[in-house]
Amino acid sequence: MKTTLKIEGMSCEHCVHHVTEALTGIAGVSSAKVSLKTNSAEVEHEDSVTPEAFKAAVEEAGYEVA
Repeated sequence: MKTTLKIEGMSCEHCVHHVTEALTGIAGVSSAKVSLKTNSAEVEHEDSVTPEAFKAAVEEAGYEVA
């Protein structure tokens, strides 16, 4: 399954790295492609991963899901 998230608060490639690590650290996520240019993340994951899990991981890293 693929989900696209709008991420707020990123300003540099360091931010991209933090968000990528946060998302790929979720059980059931196979990959995350985070873009500073579009302020978004495209996440490949199992059906069992909830939107709340994405939100919690991104917020814990210091960013927001719009």
